[in-house]
Amino acid sequence: MTVDRRTLLGAGMAAAVTAIIAGRAFSAPKRAYAFTLSDAEWRKRLSPLAYAVLREEATERAFTSPLNKEHRAGTFLCAGCALPLFSSATKFDSGTGWPSFWRPLPRAVDTSTDYKIGVPRSAVSCHRCGGHLGHVFDDGPPPTGQRYCMNGAALTFVAKG
Repeated sequence: MTVDRRTLLGAGMAAAVTAIIAGRAFSAPKRAYAFTLSDAEWRKRLSPLAYAVLREEATERAFTSPLNKEHRAGTFLCAGCALPLFSSATKFDSGTGWPSFWRPLPRAVDTSTDYKIGVPRSAVSCHRCGGHLGHVFDDGPPPTGQRYCMNGAALTFVAKG
């Protein structure tokens, strides 16, 4: 059996597309975070859903988080390490079923590109522990035009006062 260049290139492209869809290609190297725990410690610290979201990049079902309906003044923190992430003053109802914000607090989050659904998206993670929070999109309200669509399971809320 002989393999011509076209067949070889086609097989290579198919493998690359499969890797992108599987989310294994184009992954950034892991960086060191200020707050780290072992996998066993994360599992002990977090609920099963929070662990799946923060540590395995899962997505909670839309309209299931009580934080989607949280409208008091206060701060939304990382459920993994308690870093303040978003002010309630930047929260808005996006109609998507997840808590949404138009701006994070300074130095609270990092973004990276993920290809888990086959197209590039901007993933959002906690700056201190690296926990996956959700994604940011360019269809939000003024003044930023951004929609930080966060998993409620990745957040906790502390009311002001």
